[in-house]
Amino acid sequence: MKTLIDIQDDLMNELLKEAQTRVKKEAVVLAIKTFLEAKRREKLAALIGNYEFGYSLDELEEMRKDG
Repeated sequence: MKTLIDIQDDLMNELLKEAQTRVKKEAVVLAIKTFLEAKRREKLAALIGNYEFGYSLDELEEMRKDG
C-alpha cells in the first residue's frame, strides 16, 4: 500500500540512525513492526493473573516429582 506521510526531519533522522539504515522505507517498516510487537506484549502481559490454569502450585510440584 502506498502512503504519503509527512514526518519531522529530526524524527526521521533519529529513526534512520537507530534502525542503522539509510532507506526510509526500511526504517518505517521496522518501527511499525516494533510498535505492533510491543503492543502484543502489552496485551499478553495484561492477561497474566487473569487465567485460571486449573492446577495449584502444590499439584504441579507433585506432578513434577512423579515425572
